[in-house]
Amino acid sequence: MGLEMKINCETCERALNDLAYICVHECTFCEECTAQYDSICPNCSGELVRRPKPPSGIEH
Repeated sequence: MGLEMKINCETCERALNDLAYICVHECTFCEECTAQYDSICPNCSGELVRRPKPPSGIEH
């Protein structure tokens, strides 16, 4: 099972580009909101890390 690859930030609803951050529960945030939260998920307190990019040719 792969990542859900959400398309909007959970906080500001901004459309996500290739630079998105996720926690272990796949909560997803943009770079600006991640910085605001000091890379800690506001939902579960997990670490927010760069989301991997999908393989070429696969849309999210």
